[in-house]
Amino acid sequence: MALIGRLLVILFAFLAACLAAGVIVVGAVLFPEFTDLGIGNIDPALDVVIGLGFIFISGFALVPALIVAVITEAFYIRSLLAYAVGGALVGAVCYLGLIPFDPATMHFDGVIRRHLEIMTGAGIVAGLVYWMIAGRNAGGWRLPPPSRRPPPVPSNLRPPSS
Repeated sequence: MALIGRLLVILFAFLAACLAAGVIVVGAVLFPEFTDLGIGNIDPALDVVIGLGFIFISGFALVPALIVAVITEAFYIRSLLAYAVGGALVGAVCYLGLIPFDPATMHFDGVIRRHLEIMTGAGIVAGLVYWMIAGRNAGGWRLPPPSRRPPPVPSNLRPPSS
């Protein structure tokens, strides 16, 4: 039963992390000069774009993020830094998975450095969000429940010692 509950927590954490990464990617792509926090009114179509970014991120990040989640659950890894590095790797893998690879020269053709930085940064944020929800308790579902010892018998009810 603990495993089923843990899987639901992992799924919720993954979806929340994808939403955070989608917001980062869409915000960085749509507003490259976005440095001022006094933005005023935002176009309602931005909600649709963020939703599409969420779907895009969650679709491409599922398998790499699942690998990171399985490794951290299997080895009880609960470090914040491990999830940030894992998220950065997932973000980079998601971006590089869309870029053509030339096996003759062994490099990716057409890598845009800014896009790689955006995806890596979004992966770091997603890893931190995942850690806040599910990563802090990684592997905890396998711990045995605490032993239940019977309560101590009061001294007036103990049999007399001879």
